[in-house]
Amino acid sequence: MALWAGGVLAALLITTSLVTVARMDAERQARLDHQQGAEDAFTSQPDRHPHRMVHYGHYLFRLPSPLTAMEPGVDPVTGQAIFLEGHRQNTAAGSEANRSAFLGDLSWPSPALLYQFFVPLLLILLGYAAVVRERENRTLVALMSQGVGGGRIMSGKGLALGAAAALSLLPALVIGGRAVLMGEAWSAVASMLAVYMGYLVLWCVLVLCISSWARTRGAALTSLLALWLVVTLVIPGIAVHWAATTSPSPGKISTDFAMQAELRTMGDGHNASDPAFAAFRDRVLSQYDVDEIEELPVNWRGLVAEHSEAKLTELMNRYAEQRMTQEEAQARAVGLFGWLSPYLAIGNASRTLSGADLATHHRFLREAERVRFDFVQSLNRAHAEQMAYADDINRSRDAAAERRTRISADNWKVLETFEFEPAPAAERIERALPAVAMLALWLAAAAAASVIAARRLGLQ
Repeated sequence: MALWAGGVLAALLITTSLVTVARMDAERQARLDHQQGAEDAFTSQPDRHPHRMVHYGHYLFRLPSPLTAMEPGVDPVTGQAIFLEGHRQNTAAGSEANRSAFLGDLSWPSPALLYQFFVPLLLILLGYAAVVRERENRTLVALMSQGVGGGRIMSGKGLALGAAAALSLLPALVIGGRAVLMGEAWSAVASMLAVYMGYLVLWCVLVLCISSWARTRGAALTSLLALWLVVTLVIPGIAVHWAATTSPSPGKISTDFAMQAELRTMGDGHNASDPAFAAFRDRVLSQYDVDEIEELPVNWRGLVAEHSEAKLTELMNRYAEQRMTQEEAQARAVGLFGWLSPYLAIGNASRTLSGADLATHHRFLREAERVRFDFVQSLNRAHAEQMAYADDINRSRDAAAERRTRISADNWKVLETFEFEPAPAAERIERALPAVAMLALWLAAAAAASVIAARRLGLQ
């Protein structure tokens, strides 16, 4: 049965690796094409009123890093594209999970998921009887009488089981080598492979320890399956519930209501006569030493749009940072349970090293907001400097008046080429160290237990 399971899992690992590599390649190329298409569509717009371009908007796409072929991380659930427009901060869209919700957590099987969740189960099936079988078959005493100590028995069984674990990592090794060829830092790839090898070695040691302590094969298998269920399903579920309870986040509706209440005190940027801009108007008139807005050398409406966007962005950024801080607090709360579950620890380390963790997603949102603000304010500045106020307020009078409020399409070239890349390898490795420390502690504890188990065998 174990050999059949191993064959099935090996085929699944190979197939999943090939499919994930092909899928991420297709995703990367598609997002590159969409990004170029979005930039071309924006810059190819004809002469028109600049504020129409503010609402025409622009798209940004987050490119997957080379190691996402191994670990897609949050990519399937957070969305990879974001629409940028004036007066609003939109959320990332296009998540794979939304398109495949009926499949649940397995909507996007990946090599990382198989290594974290299913390969330990295979190691249990392969090794649960490794030592206890010797006791049940009454060969353990014979081995001991021939001078074979408990340490040698445990080492021999461990080498055999470890070889199976190492063999299972061949697809990961190929993916890692391919990632290096695509430009990924070798240190990030080596770290990724090392933590997975450590995780699988940990399970090998746990399997052998419980096999050596159990009196029957049934007891060994039951104990190991119970351990697997607890660390891969029960504790992660408790961790998520604990995070939601200890670090609650307000709902979107209540947050929107709170932000709208503040927005009403800031004035409507589309209404240059809004009383909220009275103090700003007085400062501008004083700055240019004029008495009426009609006497300004710049377009008052453009100035209001620029001023309003800056104030609005400050407000939106404050709420966005609050939301991201709450998400980070929840992620930290879940991450602390890595001390109780190596499954959570390896997941955190894997996502961080691949450049597909929550921190990377937040950086994408911040960089997207910087692009949004820059292009909107560039258009607002063109609105203020390249259009007469008299033409602007009379643009709906007739077709000729409307044409006078169109500025040159050369102004649409304010967009910068956007290429989102993961953080440098050194930074990712540093961020992964807490999760790696959790795995190291688990491995050290398991190693100590194996030494005790080997000594115990020698006394039997």
